[in-house]
Amino acid sequence: MIVQPPETLTLDRIATPIGTALVVTDEAGVLRAFNWTDYEDRMLAWVARRYPKAALVEGRSPARPALEAYFAGDLGALSAVPWDGAGTAFQRKVWAALCAIPVGETWSYARLAQAIGRPTAVRAVGLANGSNPVALVVPCHRVIGSDGSLTGYGGGLPRKRWLLAHEGASFRDRLAA
Repeated sequence: MIVQPPETLTLDRIATPIGTALVVTDEAGVLRAFNWTDYEDRMLAWVARRYPKAALVEGRSPARPALEAYFAGDLGALSAVPWDGAGTAFQRKVWAALCAIPVGETWSYARLAQAIGRPTAVRAVGLANGSNPVALVVPCHRVIGSDGSLTGYGGGLPRKRWLLAHEGASFRDRLAA
């Protein structure tokens, strides 16, 4: 079955406690991209490359209520948001495994690699994690170093720290030490 690319994408700007989120959804309400306004140029360039024929219009995303509920404390709200990261088969496998990390828990890159049946592909898993275009909904922020420390996050470590604390996850914070 050939899936047609979206003809119209809607860009919503949602105020959150950690900055304004950029949310791009298609006509069916499927999340196609998520980022923060301080990374807007990078995200819009990615959207233009991935969906070159789609018109991008500003409007209200159907994902907005779930995102607002998450930031208001309903930590399971994001699981109802449909998403399509438009990645490779390997990336999609990693992103699906990210969705299996329960709220309030963290996994290492090694554990994520084991979860997809590729225990030696830790670096490739890290690259797939870092190229996740629908962050937060596909919770790449729940991946930390094998020693329990915070590692990179596309939205910046302060946001990652806030998200993990919001979810009640344990991690080793080098800044607090």
